Amino acid sequence: MEFNYDEIRRIHRLEKNSSKLVQVELDFYNELSAFLNEEKKAYLESLKDLSSSKARDFSNLKKMVEEIFSLREKKVLNMALVASRTNEESEDNMASQEKKLYRETLASLKKHNRILEEIFFGSSKSDSNDRDLNSLSVEILSDISGFVGSDMNEYGPFEKGQVVKLPLKIAKLLSERRLADVKS
Repeated sequence: MEFNYDEIRRIHRLEKNSSKLVQVELDFYNELSAFLNEEKKAYLESLKDLSSSKARDFSNLKKMVEEIFSLREKKVLNMALVASRTNEESEDNMASQEKKLYRETLASLKKHNRILEEIFFGSSKSDSNDRDLNSLSVEILSDISGFVGSDMNEYGPFEKGQVVKLPLKIAKLLSERRLADVKS
């Protein structure tokens, strides 16, 4: 695709007026970057000639490109959100960088949605990588001698750097006292 001002305006107009992604090439952002670099050189040259029209043109181009990026980003994130709930995944009309954003966001959303599954169906449906909602993994930040928690169970002793899974209340207490750091 050969970029020019008219093509950028066309894409900008279509992105603003459509809820769907405008079809672009996989290397859209690479081509756009190359075009902007050429325009930036022309802009910098125009500064030597004190040409205000070139400066205005480049400023307008920059605003359009930023808005295209923002609109496309919102659409990709929305597509990932919808796909995480419907399992109808589609990478249609995405540039390669957008596909990466889509996949990573979708994976995070699916992982996050498992929390809701655990709430409704209990931990039996979750796999060992999922988070138990009643406990947290923490990294111990300093040596802690054994103690009895509010649940009357004994915990510790723990050594600095050790990662342990503790009941929610105990993990929060240690974290608040800066004796442990919550792990994700």
